[in-house]
Amino acid sequence: MYAIVYSSKTGNTKALAEAAHAVLPEKDCVYLGPPDPKGATADDILAGFWTDKGNCDKDMKAFLKGLEGKRIFLFGTAGFGGSEEYFNSILESVRKNIPKSNTIVGTFMCQGKMPATVRQRYESMLSVQPNKMKSMIKNFDQALSHPDEQDLQNMKESVAAAFN
Repeated sequence: MYAIVYSSKTGNTKALAEAAHAVLPEKDCVYLGPPDPKGATADDILAGFWTDKGNCDKDMKAFLKGLEGKRIFLFGTAGFGGSEEYFNSILESVRKNIPKSNTIVGTFMCQGKMPATVRQRYESMLSVQPNKMKSMIKNFDQALSHPDEQDLQNMKESVAAAFN
C-alpha cells in the first residue's frame, strides 16, 4: 500500500505525482493528494514538494515531520534547474524534516515553471542589477517547458526503480 502526498503551487509537482501514480498499481494506492493525515496511513509514501527558499513548502514540512517508520520517496520541482548540486542541496534540506525512523528509498528533482509574476519582478530589477537579472530571466524562460516529457519519463523510471 502506498500514498502519493504532494504540495503543488503551479501544477509542476502534481504532474510528477501523476507520473508516479501511472507506474504504480492503482489498487494499492490508499491516498493521492495534498498533505493530509490520510496520506500517512501507508507504509510507502511518495512525498512531493515545490521548492520554497531551498526547502520544501511549510505544508510538506509539517507532513514529513509527523511520519514514523515509513519508506519514503522524495520528489520535487524547483524553478532553478540544470544543476544536480542544487537539487541535491534542496533534497538534503528536505531530509532534515524527516524523523530518523523513516527510510528514504529514492529521490527525484527537476526544474519547474514559475508564475509570470516572477519574470515581471526580475524585469523590474533589470536597471538595478542588469547582469544578474538577465541571467534570472534566461533561467525563467528555460523553466517554462518543465516538467517536460523527459522529466516525466525520468520520474517514472525513478519510481519504478525504487518500488520494483
